[in-house]
Amino acid sequence: MAANEEMTDMVDNDGGPLAGIRVLDLTRLLPGAFATALLGDLGADVLKVEQPGIGDPMRAYAPRVGDSSAFTWITDRNKRSVALNLRDPRGVEVVHRLAAEVDVVIEGFRPGVSDRLGVGYDALKAVNPALVYVSLTGYGASGPLVAEAGHDLNYLGRSGVLSITGVEGTPAIPGVQVADLAGGSLMAVAGLLAALLRAQRTGEGDHVDISMTDGAFALLSIHLGAHFADGVVPGAGTELLNGAYPCYNVYACADGRRLTVGALEDPFWETLCARVERTDLIATKLDPDAIATWRALWATRPRDEWLALLAGHDVCVGPVNDLAEAIADPQLSQRGMVTSTEHPDLGPLRQVASPIRLREHPASIRTPAPVLGDATRDVLGGLGYEAAEIESLLEDGVAAAPAEAAA
Repeated sequence: MAANEEMTDMVDNDGGPLAGIRVLDLTRLLPGAFATALLGDLGADVLKVEQPGIGDPMRAYAPRVGDSSAFTWITDRNKRSVALNLRDPRGVEVVHRLAAEVDVVIEGFRPGVSDRLGVGYDALKAVNPALVYVSLTGYGASGPLVAEAGHDLNYLGRSGVLSITGVEGTPAIPGVQVADLAGGSLMAVAGLLAALLRAQRTGEGDHVDISMTDGAFALLSIHLGAHFADGVVPGAGTELLNGAYPCYNVYACADGRRLTVGALEDPFWETLCARVERTDLIATKLDPDAIATWRALWATRPRDEWLALLAGHDVCVGPVNDLAEAIADPQLSQRGMVTSTEHPDLGPLRQVASPIRLREHPASIRTPAPVLGDATRDVLGGLGYEAAEIESLLEDGVAAAPAEAAA
């Protein structure tokens, strides 16, 4: 833990394995917000630093839930908000005081920006040697593109992921931000937890440098292993796991709905062929020319009729659900992946539950997404600022907070 465990502005809670871990979130937009949401679900106390008057740009995104963005309603749960102007030295001083008390700082500025603002690793390590400092960027803290702008699609393209995504040689834009979330958010959480464990053992912090492009590239591990061995460059729809063969593919049914077939192993494939009464097709498992035959077969019945026929048999076949179907799917609903959070004006609103399950110390959603600057006054008071100093910072625009209710 960081130095002062009696700090009153940060909440120690009993829920989750990260209870007592204090995280200062300087990020904006999805990759950082998702990473710190996972930490918050696991019990960490996450304090989100936002720009006065604007906040995280995601707050402006539609659709809206009451006066909140639907995006931030989910990604900012279990967090508190402090609004600080980091272009003012007094705002930077607040961050320095906070950094002395927290365990983790995570930021998503382009490399060099946090140093220019005075909130970079070296500056904050000076006030807290045990600090774990995470930088989450598109291209990382080194390399020729270190200062380049980018988004998920750019990182997927450069890393090679996009080249094997799609069908029949045509790359497809994934419907989920794979580089941002899998290559960025999840890698950041893994890196900071590793560094945090070491910091708690040794008292020595670290700088965790996460590149979303690096992370996306690492997701190609099995493809890269094959390429290193045989030199073959894979493409969209040319490989076992991206649509080249009948046994691992997506098929349209008679009603236009689709199902997935992932019968890679012989027992699954043979059982599938038997259930659809086409044992003559067992030999087509790895025959690209037979995909058309299988497409014609699956198109003879509605999707749910196929699923009913195959239910209870080891055939590795499932539906392609749209979002509404996924929410209602018994597997997801019985696992509790859709839950709710109480909105102050609208009542209970649906939320996505944490996918990380621990039996003894489970993840949980304890608080809804915060109003911009909801914790500013408490944070400043907990850091030792007098009431007059707090009001001065608010009046000068160095900090911001919601108007206090009349007594």
